[in-house]
Amino acid sequence: MKEGNKLWARDELILALNLYLKLPFGKMHSRTPEIMHLANLIDRTPNSVAMRLTNFASVDPFHQQRGVKGLEGGKKQVQPIWNEFINNRDELLFESEKILAAKEHTVIENKYAEALQGTENMKGEDKFREVKTRVNQNVFRQIVIANYAGKCAITGIDIPDLLIASHIIPWSKSEQERLNPENGICLSPLYDRAYDKGYIGINEDFEILLSPRLKEKHTLEYHAKHFAVLTETKINLPQRYHPKKEFLQYHMDTVFRR
Repeated sequence: MKEGNKLWARDELILALNLYLKLPFGKMHSRTPEIMHLANLIDRTPNSVAMRLTNFASVDPFHQQRGVKGLEGGKKQVQPIWNEFINNRDELLFESEKILAAKEHTVIENKYAEALQGTENMKGEDKFREVKTRVNQNVFRQIVIANYAGKCAITGIDIPDLLIASHIIPWSKSEQERLNPENGICLSPLYDRAYDKGYIGINEDFEILLSPRLKEKHTLEYHAKHFAVLTETKINLPQRYHPKKEFLQYHMDTVFRR
């Protein structure tokens, strides 16, 4: 059967969604190494995989709102997978990583060995939940960093080891939104910690605010160097999923130190 007539299986579509979420929109072409890698894993051409990614763009509300339609030919095939992701991100992301590991002839425990350190002696349901949580946190990080083109939204730092996928609504506060790309901001460690602890906030206009608790330190050198410079500035917005304004307001109402 020619590749062009070969129907896409559910597992292949899930892998395409996994890659769609991890790639910056400008890299969804057949020459992208990640696309070529997936094509090799599922015995497809890079052009075929790239086309499936643009199919996902056609059902992504973010691109629909921008008037970017993507390629709609395969819309009916990808829409159910997209809906499944939106309704149950926790399950589908983990499933996608298990499928990907199997295609790469390994297992989750090996693929994410560093992230799963300390789970070796856990057993049963406790281990399954912990492994799933850590894997999904890692995937969320990949998605958020790709969304911000690999740069801190405040400093522009582009060293992956120095970037963190910060949650707007904390992980523990909303199971439904913890893996939503609109609930993530790519930050370097200092500003991730300051945001997480409420010393800085981001309002619905994406402006950076300093908490009164932080302003008390205005006479100190570190304040002028790292925080005063943020006054009346905005975060650099990502390529696709802007921070959801309702989430930003939740953080201002419940985390920001007044």
